[in-house]
Amino acid sequence: MKKVTVKIDGMMCGMCESHINDAIRRDFPVKKVTSSHTKGETVIVTETDIDEAALRSAIDATGYRVLSVESGPYERKGFFGLR
Repeated sequence: MKKVTVKIDGMMCGMCESHINDAIRRDFPVKKVTSSHTKGETVIVTETDIDEAALRSAIDATGYRVLSVESGPYERKGFFGLR
């Protein structure tokens, strides 16, 4: 599992978060996607690699601007994440 953190400029409310989440779910096979307008970021959990250029393009099409993209291993948190 991989975790992709995207810093996004322009999100102002919950509807902004929803637009970003919907665009990502529509274009990429993700397990989970969560956006926060207060943090200015979107976190994506996926099993496959996501092409950064395609991700930037999908988000730019919604009218928001990608500031940065960071990728790394996803680590489950909490008691139920233990194996």
